[in-house]
Amino acid sequence: MATAIDNKIAGYSDILLLAARILVGALFLIAAYNKFKGLGGTTAYFTKLGVPEPSIMTYVVPAFEALVGVLVIVGYHVRLVALAIAIFVVVAALIAHTNFADGNQLNHFLKNLAIAGGCLALLVGGGGAYSVDAKKG
Repeated sequence: MATAIDNKIAGYSDILLLAARILVGALFLIAAYNKFKGLGGTTAYFTKLGVPEPSIMTYVVPAFEALVGVLVIVGYHVRLVALAIAIFVVVAALIAHTNFADGNQLNHFLKNLAIAGGCLALLVGGGGAYSVDAKKG
């Protein structure tokens, strides 16, 4: 049975990789937009978390999120970008979402781990045929 499913999915792998890239990238573009939109709140939150140089990181983090969002969507250096995202979200989870007594924080922690898992799949699968990487050869 698994072989039949594998054979069916194999024909859709490139479109599924594109969908995965769009979904992951959109998450980071929206997160960056929201952080830039509320710079004061972002700085306050980073300060509360004890992030070093929160006034600088307020710009660095959303700039990183916007950059990786665009890069993963267009499929440029997908494997490297996916690895960077996976590391970033695990570090973010360990900094910002460790109050497991708060169900919301636990959900955010697990969401970050799920994003890391999806990015590890992109690390293995690459960008697929519908990516800048594929066009470069």
